Order: sequence, then structure tokens, then C-alpha cells
Amino acid sequence: AVGMATNIPPHNLTEVIAATIALIDNPELTIDELMEHLPGPDLPTAGIINGTGGIHHAYHTGRGRLRMRARAEIEVDEKTGREAIVVTEIPYQVNKARLIEKIAELVKEKRIDGISELRDESDKDGMRIFVEIKRGEAAEVVLNNLYAQTPMESVFGINMVALVDGRPQLLNLKQMLEAFVRHRREVVTRRTIFELRKARNRAHILEGLTVALANIDEMIELIKTSENPQIAKERMLDRVWEPGLVGALLGAAGAEASRPEDLPDGVGLGETGYQLTETQAQQILEMRLHRLTGLEQEKLTDEYKQLLETITGLIEILENPDRLLEVIRDELHAVNAEFGDERRSEIRQSEEDLDILDLIAPEDMVVTLSHTGYVKRQPVSAYRVQRRGGKGRSAASTKDEDFVERLWVANTHNTLLTFTSAGRVFWLGVHQLPEAGPNARGRPIINWISLEEGEKVQAVLPVREFDEGRFVFFATRRGTVKKTPLTEYAYRLQRGKIAINLDPEDALVDVQLTDGQRDIMLFASNGKTVRFDEGAVRSMGRTAAGVRGMKLGQGESVVSLIVVDGDDDVLTATENGYGKRTPVDDYPKKGRGTMGVIGIQTSDRNGNLVGALQINDEQEILLISDGGTMVRTRAGEISQLSRNTQGVTLMRMAEDEKLIGLERVDQFEDEVDGDGADAETRETLPSIGNEAADAADEAAGTD
Repeated sequence: AVGMATNIPPHNLTEVIAATIALIDNPELTIDELMEHLPGPDLPTAGIINGTGGIHHAYHTGRGRLRMRARAEIEVDEKTGREAIVVTEIPYQVNKARLIEKIAELVKEKRIDGISELRDESDKDGMRIFVEIKRGEAAEVVLNNLYAQTPMESVFGINMVALVDGRPQLLNLKQMLEAFVRHRREVVTRRTIFELRKARNRAHILEGLTVALANIDEMIELIKTSENPQIAKERMLDRVWEPGLVGALLGAAGAEASRPEDLPDGVGLGETGYQLTETQAQQILEMRLHRLTGLEQEKLTDEYKQLLETITGLIEILENPDRLLEVIRDELHAVNAEFGDERRSEIRQSEEDLDILDLIAPEDMVVTLSHTGYVKRQPVSAYRVQRRGGKGRSAASTKDEDFVERLWVANTHNTLLTFTSAGRVFWLGVHQLPEAGPNARGRPIINWISLEEGEKVQAVLPVREFDEGRFVFFATRRGTVKKTPLTEYAYRLQRGKIAINLDPEDALVDVQLTDGQRDIMLFASNGKTVRFDEGAVRSMGRTAAGVRGMKLGQGESVVSLIVVDGDDDVLTATENGYGKRTPVDDYPKKGRGTMGVIGIQTSDRNGNLVGALQINDEQEILLISDGGTMVRTRAGEISQLSRNTQGVTLMRMAEDEKLIGLERVDQFEDEVDGDGADAETRETLPSIGNEAADAADEAAGTD
């Protein structure tokens, strides 16, 4: 025994007929041209066919994967504001009851979160599976998890094996339609031959009856004078009869047109008249007398004429291939007119493969990187807003030889373009990083990116879309700057690519996105700041080294880069925890490559400048020390001072502790603690509203 597997999905009759007729009209059509008429399968349960890639592959090779997805809409209750997922169509061959059971099972096992209620509201009007979403949960994320973990998204394996001339063959779309057209040719030809044989046999009988009517008096006399029917039949066969109307009709249609193939020679219409056959003679003997009336004679004649026309048409079908195809085409149109309907399944042109991001709710995260390369992420909401001067809470557990060195705020849907000290860049998804509590170290970043000996992460750029017209702006420790189109980094870079060529003694300080029309500000460790037009730096390739952005003295280095956005203030912070806000307009625009102006005093009290940000009153910042302590505070609570001042206390530092980083955090909703401090530490300086404390700080920092 031989087993054969085949799995051909249902198609829309109207589309199949349209493609078949197109192929009949032009046998040279390509598969892609046929797909303009037949774009893909059409499933009886409707739903969505997710992407054309599988269809295209199946139609070209005979095999492919059809990704089917349930149709679901997100509804919002106008009264309660609660979201719900409503499923109205499911994939082909998916059982609704088992689908509901599967969803309930996943909810029970807590493999899908966010569903508060599940019920079947289907009725005579159609299917309706109602999935109510818990408050605060994202319906889109729940829906994507349903697609990923239930038969709401299924795959139909197409295997277009069919018997062709009795042998199994794997067919592409064109071969399948060609086989069908050949089959229709054969069917119509065999049917025509059968109908022609039947019509000729009937015409042969009618010829005999018509000849009898043309010779009715002689025929009656012959029958009356015969002793029995057999003798009468023999006498009919022995003579030649006047053909009458038959002669004229056969002359027009062709004497052989209606002649049955098995008739012997010498019978039928001849030069001297018409020679009856035994079958005709028998039919004449059996003819009833009422057929002799004028009306009946006319009916016989009309039927005979019609048969001759039918025979002529059938012969043309057999002899003319174009006429045969016309019959096939007409019959297809007739079937379509009676049974054709609209497509049920929607085909989405671009395949919506479920990315891992589709299963993850967007959430702002604080990403920290320790000195020894341990990385982790924590929800921004884990950090309570504090008054300026708060001592903070622990951001990470660190060993004596390790400390948190860098932090960024990024969304779980962002890509982190990770730039290293060697000038290379890697792709890293925020969602890939381990989420850990404040006392956890995280995991070594080398689990995700391959760093060479001595190489470390130097800057990270959170990116969602790699748009045209945006640039990556670099600043290095020795004051070099470079601008490169963002699109040059749009491809996954797990192995790392050169982002900027660095001198051996130089290192990357920061990387930011620009639109090519901004002002650039560079901040040096000595508190100096230079501001210049971004247009002074031309766009360069990925491997270029860049140009001078700031002139530095001995032992000085660039510590921060700002791409100016509007008129928000500039926040500067020093290593001993002091800082201030200064209007951005207080920083004059100078030429690229100059030493700049004083941005903040770097006295013994302050220490060196460690960073700068552009902020507004509504935004919040995170400050982090090398001891792993982090403080989150509102920017509006930090005093606004002129450039040439020391600033006020931003964060209380323990002995031998230094501030190493600051980051802007947007759109927070946490409430400030009643005493302005984290409930765990309770150690804070006076409230930011304490005018005496501010005055003391400002007095200490004024020239």
C-alpha cells in the first residue's frame, strides 16, 4: 500500500473561476499574474490570513505555511471604561469550545495575566467570545498573548499534492489550474461526443419518420397490403423513397452530419432517393396514427431541424479548440453566477509576526550598569519621588570592588544602541535585560554583547524607530564630535560594528539623537561649557573619526553632551553632590572647537563636574552614586542660579562617596513622601522649600 499526504485549503469560488478564465485567455500568465485574480485561500470560518509570504511560497512551490488569526476587536465600556477583547471569527478547523477551554486553562495557570472574565456570547447572529480585561492591564498585550498561546493564531500546512493522470504530483498554482483546464477539456469533449451520438441517433429516427410523412400515402398502402409487420418492414427496406424535406435539410447541414457512425454503407440519403434502415422502418411501423396530423408532422419537422443545428454545434466544439474553450469559459461564468460569493477571509499583505515586544507591556525602566559590567532593569515606579537633598534608596547591591557606574531610563519596547569604549555599537533590547530588585546585582552584560578584553560599555542610546532625517551625535572624552545618520544603525548588531574611530587615548562620553537642526553643548570636567550650531558638524559615515568639538586643557575631559531642545534649563551636577539649574540662554553660542565659558564652579566643595542635563520644572531626575545609592527628585525643586556659581545640595554623599551619574525621567505619577524622604532611609536634608538652606548653599557658591 502507498500513502499520500495532501492538504489543500479552501478557496473562494469566484476567485478560482476568475484565475481559471484568465489562464484560458492567456496560457502564458505567470503565477504572480494569476495571484492578481486568486490572492490566496478563503476559509469558511473567515478570520485573518496573516501575511502573504506563506501563500506566495505555496503557490510557487506547492508547499507553504498559512498563518491564520482570529478576528478580534478591543471594545471599551462607555460607563466603566473597562476594556474587553471580542472575538468574532476564529481560524479554520479551530473548535470554539476547545478554544474557550484553552483560554480558561491559561488564566487558571496564570500563564496569561490581565483577564477578569471570559464568556461565550455567540447566538444566531454570529460568534462572539467576550474576554474582559482587568483594570490597569493593556488589552493589546493580553490579545497578543492570546495569539501566541492559544489557537487564536494557527498554522495550516499547505501541501498541494494531487493525482494527475493517475499519478501523485506536487503542483504549484499554475500547474493546478492547468490540470483543471485539461480536465475540463476532457470532460466537455467526452460529454460532447456522447451528446453528438445521442443527437445523431435521434436525428436518424426523425429522418425516417420525415421520409414516411413525405410518402405517407404510399407508406399506408404498403402497410395495408402487407401480410404482417415483418413483410411490411422488408418491403420498406427494398425500395428507395422520396426524401422530401430531409433532402433539403441534409443538403444544408451535410449528408454525413447526422449520420450515426455505425450505419452500413448504402443507407440514408443517396443520389436516387432515401434508403431506410431497419431501425427507421421499425419506428415507422410503431408510429401512431395521431402523428399523421398536420400539427404532429410540423413538430417532427421542427425537432429534426433543431437536432441538425445541435449536431452542427457539437461538431464545431469537437473540431474547433477555440470553441471548446469558449464552452468551458461560458460554463464557468454560469457556475459563478449561481454559486459565487464574496471573500470571507481577510488577507493582510504584511505578515504580522508576533515579536516578543508584542507580548510585553510598554513600561519605563531604570537600566543600571555596574563598574564590573553587571546590568539589570527596574521599573521607574520603584523609585519614589524625594525632596531635593534626600539620601535616597539603594539602587543595586554591589560588592566592595564594584559600584553602579551608569544608568539610563528606557522603555521595555526600546532598542538600546550600546556604544563601547572601543567605539563599537551593539543592539540590545531593554526587555532582554534581567528585571531585578534593588538589592540584586543583575547579570554580566557580556551575556548579551561580546566585549573584548579591556572594552566596556560607555554610552547607551534608547531608540524605538530608525527614522530618516535623524542623526546619532557622538562626543568623546578628548572633545571630538561626530554626526552619523541613524539609519546606518538600523540593522541588528549583536556582533558589534564600528561606530566611531577613536584614538588609543580617547574614549566615548555620550551619544544622543538629533534632527540635524539643533545647538550642541559640551561640558568639561573643569565646569566649562561650549555651545555651537550642529550644522558646524557635517554628517559622516559610521567609521569616521569626527572633528574637534571643544578645546581642552591638560587633564581636562568632556563629561556630558546636550542636544539643545527648546528653552528648558540646564542642570549641572558635581561629584560631591552639588548642582543647579541655569537658563539655557545664559550659555552663549560660540564656535565649534573653542574652550567655552564657565557653566558651574568646580571648587573643592563641589569637585569636578560629572554631568549635565536639559530639564524643565515638571520633569524628574535620578542621581546615582558610586556606592549604589539613587535619589529621584523633581527638577522644579532645584534652585535656578546663574552660570558662574557653585549651586546647591542635590544629594547627600557619604564619606568617600561620589556622584557618578544623573538621568532625566519623564511622566511620573508617584506621590512625594510626607517628609520628603524614602520611607526606608528617612534621612533627608531640609525641604527644597526651605529658603534658609537654599540661601546658605547659594551664599557658599557665589563669587
